[in-house]
Amino acid sequence: MDGAAERLAKYRAMRNFAKTDEPSGANTPKEPGYRFVVQRHRARRKHYDFRLELGGVLVSWAVPKGPTLDPKARRMAVHVEDHPLEYADFEGVIPRGEYGGGDVIVWDRGRWEPVGTDDPEQALADGNLHFDLYGEKLAGRFVLIRPQKDDDGKQWFLLHKRDDHATSGWDAEDHPKSVKSGLTNDEIAAAPPALWRSDLPATEAEVPLHAVFEPASEDELKALSELGKQGTWTVAGRQLKLTNLDKTLIPGRDGEAPITKRELIEYYTRIAPTMLPYLAGRALNTNRFPGGAGRPGFWHKEVPGHAPEWLHRWHYEAAGPGDVQQYLVPSGVADLAWLANFAALELHAWTSRTSDVEHPTWLLFDIDPGSETSFDDVLALARLHRTALDHFGLIGRPKTTGQRGIQIWVPIEPRYTYAETRAWAETVSKSIGRTVPDLVSWAWQKDRRGGLARLDYTQNVLNKTLVAPYSVRPKPGAPVSVPLEWDELDDPGLTPDRWTIQTVLDRVAKAGDPFAQLLDVRQRLPRLS
Repeated sequence: MDGAAERLAKYRAMRNFAKTDEPSGANTPKEPGYRFVVQRHRARRKHYDFRLELGGVLVSWAVPKGPTLDPKARRMAVHVEDHPLEYADFEGVIPRGEYGGGDVIVWDRGRWEPVGTDDPEQALADGNLHFDLYGEKLAGRFVLIRPQKDDDGKQWFLLHKRDDHATSGWDAEDHPKSVKSGLTNDEIAAAPPALWRSDLPATEAEVPLHAVFEPASEDELKALSELGKQGTWTVAGRQLKLTNLDKTLIPGRDGEAPITKRELIEYYTRIAPTMLPYLAGRALNTNRFPGGAGRPGFWHKEVPGHAPEWLHRWHYEAAGPGDVQQYLVPSGVADLAWLANFAALELHAWTSRTSDVEHPTWLLFDIDPGSETSFDDVLALARLHRTALDHFGLIGRPKTTGQRGIQIWVPIEPRYTYAETRAWAETVSKSIGRTVPDLVSWAWQKDRRGGLARLDYTQNVLNKTLVAPYSVRPKPGAPVSVPLEWDELDDPGLTPDRWTIQTVLDRVAKAGDPFAQLLDVRQRLPRLS
């Protein structure tokens, strides 16, 4: 065990990285430096975590009242376990029930220099370290001192010396915003901006929840159009080896030309900013059709060994020996381009995030039509779901599937297990079904439903293949699964496969994305009697 790993053993033993987004330190950078960070942390008690980079870790103290520039103030500082260097950028929420549960912001950061010693490790061991800080809020000379009477080494004091930066009465609480995001703890708690992926290198560990994703540029798309049947294409700074670009993947409809792989890549790289918020931070299942939609496709979940190193992967620790171990977690336009070149027509993301796989952020109702179900029947069933959601005071939106059905997506707090969300959806679905028994069957097999529709609450399970918003479907014309406003259910021109990769971009440009307003919504499910 190397020195940094040995020093982080206590830190790791105190945390369950399957439940917290904090970095594990498994990919700590090896370049030495003298960084410092102060994180304002509202856990059981509010405090400021003061951290100095030293010996490959962040040596850390909890300062209840926060650091100060006031030379008359003596701030108590409790020495705590060393933290990994990755932690210097951590800003987010540690789940309740986990060690240190609460919200964290990067309150200040910069670099530090030891003063009067060439061996700061020894100075700390002796209980007296002088150092200069060069931060955005904190500056000047500080001292960490351990009283002689302190036997366990935990009780220290943090002081500021009298110098040009000293400021009488300076209080950390008067400067509440993060130097990283500009947000307060309240704002971070309300909408955490990012997840920490402890399985990724430190430089890539922070995955934004609501990042602003960029599409392929016009110059990049022009380069794609000018490629021959195959070649190397650069998009978003990533190089992709593209093959069989003129191969037909999906037949046309109504006299239209068929869809080639080149066109599929172009579509996914254009729709990326709208689609990626529903994929980022989530494991992905794909339905691949390398022989084109005219031949049987197959489900592909494991990231292949030949995939480029820059693709974001997630190791599913709960997977059994024969199960999929490594999933792709899309994080940018290049990921979607690679998938399209891989002939992954359909994209199906998990309804829970990789940071908390047991608790979904979406509850789903899937209206699965039978052979005798008309689309008018599907619309009637969708409207009944809207009535039910209104009754419970919940917000949701419908989505065409690109085939025959409609789904209802409801954003929820990630506090419920899949069993709980499934049970809740089952109760609501069966209540809806009882109002229109001539339209609904509860039989599992389609051939036993008498041609009736099924309200499929069973989609609320881990690792379910449920088509993502704006995913292509392997049908003539390349129809797309499209989110809707509720009043669009009354549009006489609506069909489940109305929009295709040729037309949906114009729709998004004109009407926007109806699901976008759901991304920051976290709802509790009302108790059902």
